[in-house]
Amino acid sequence: MLLRTEVTEVSTEVQEALAAQRPVVALESTIIAHGLPRPHNLAVAEELEALVRSVGAVPATIAILDGRIHIGLDKRQLERVAGDDDVRKLGQRDLAPALAAGVSGATTVSATAFLAARAGIRVFATGGLGGVHREWTETQDESADLRVLAQTRITVVCAGVKSVLDVPATLQRLETLGVGVLGYGTDRFPGFYLTSSGQPVDWTVRTPEEAAEVIRAKEALGGPDSALIVANPVPEAEQLDPALHDRVLGEALDECRERGISGQAVTPFLLDHLMRRTQGASLEANVAAVRGNVRLAARIAAAL
Repeated sequence: MLLRTEVTEVSTEVQEALAAQRPVVALESTIIAHGLPRPHNLAVAEELEALVRSVGAVPATIAILDGRIHIGLDKRQLERVAGDDDVRKLGQRDLAPALAAGVSGATTVSATAFLAARAGIRVFATGGLGGVHREWTETQDESADLRVLAQTRITVVCAGVKSVLDVPATLQRLETLGVGVLGYGTDRFPGFYLTSSGQPVDWTVRTPEEAAEVIRAKEALGGPDSALIVANPVPEAEQLDPALHDRVLGEALDECRERGISGQAVTPFLLDHLMRRTQGASLEANVAAVRGNVRLAARIAAAL
């Protein structure tokens, strides 16, 4: 069912595709507004939408503009998200205040998954998920992505979780929350910038059709609303050099401790440190992962 309220606008193209049961892929907008430098961010946003269309699916980039939810952006709106300094970063918990205040914001994984599922979209493509932070036993810090995915029936195609997080603890948390994980063409959980985190996955699918069969089976079973993660590794040729990744991340973690950086400030600091100290190689690996995830998500949506 389409979400039709006074605060939501679903683009005509997306509405028609959903009504006709044609494939639709949700895309987040935080990578456009906050994840990439200008003007590269707009070029990547347009490229990702084109990749979805090349497989015969419809892209539904999601954002909040002037206190209204937009599911599917036109060219002008995409340019605004990419270029407006006042566009905030919004998680699922921020949606109600943002709507009430009439502000504009780019949606994170948690907000995009929530809004896409409410609009009737079954597949969502992103880069890497949030998860359990390192030193969780001291900070109790974990991403809101996990809670939302535990309560939202949607398939998320991603390159694992951000490699600066505690990957084994995140996988354990996903298991506890009942969020299914499929490795796409791999028996190892991807490491975001890296092809493999070294952690095993219990289930592997090798084609979009196999992934679609799992989605259908999950929907037929009913039960609790929870997400299905399709973990798609970045190709080895496009990953960040693992030795460089480990060395730079170790330096960044040491600097975090020395400077007393904690809480929500940790992940942005680590990601920025990686980008600067790898001369942008981590950013290129991130974009390569997103491209692959968007292609796969569109193929899965088409197979459904």
